[in-house]
Amino acid sequence: MIDSLFQGKRVTLAALDLDADAEVISRWTHDPEFLHLTETEPARPLSPGQVRKKLQPGDTEGSSRFTFAVRTLEDDRLVGLARLMWVDWSNGTAWLKLEVGTSEDRGRGYDADALDLLLGYAFLELNLFRVTSVVFEYSIGAIHLLESAGFACEARLRESIIRSGRRWDVLLFGLIRTEWEKGRGKAEAAQ
Repeated sequence: MIDSLFQGKRVTLAALDLDADAEVISRWTHDPEFLHLTETEPARPLSPGQVRKKLQPGDTEGSSRFTFAVRTLEDDRLVGLARLMWVDWSNGTAWLKLEVGTSEDRGRGYDADALDLLLGYAFLELNLFRVTSVVFEYSIGAIHLLESAGFACEARLRESIIRSGRRWDVLLFGLIRTEWEKGRGKAEAAQ
């Protein structure tokens, strides 16, 4: 088992093992559904080498990007990626991206568990004030996930992405730390 940084009910957030994980992530990029849920660019499969290059830690002068492997507790299998990107330390903001690799693993609660862990890291460890996430209008599962975590839809970029010959809206969701704390307190009180 790769050392876990944070453990939830179903998954852990751990450091990526670029040598082993690049093979798995490369397979995900050969699935157009995965790419249409996670990328704005045209679907383009990546080789393991291209994945390693893309996920290589970028900046060395104070991190503005954090990428975690999402691994199942039951068998330590890589099922997704959880990222905080474009961290703006001056304003306490970051962009959040959560990806679940295969259709078999979507809808099993791995994403909700990973999101909870990632928000805890963002707000409690990094002391951020807000996080923002981009979602496509057709990604109903992602919209529901963000709304259930307390995110609010703050902007709609009308008809800004083309998928399957149709234009779709891109939605920006935001969550402020005080809203997250309030929602977290309600959840703990209900238990």
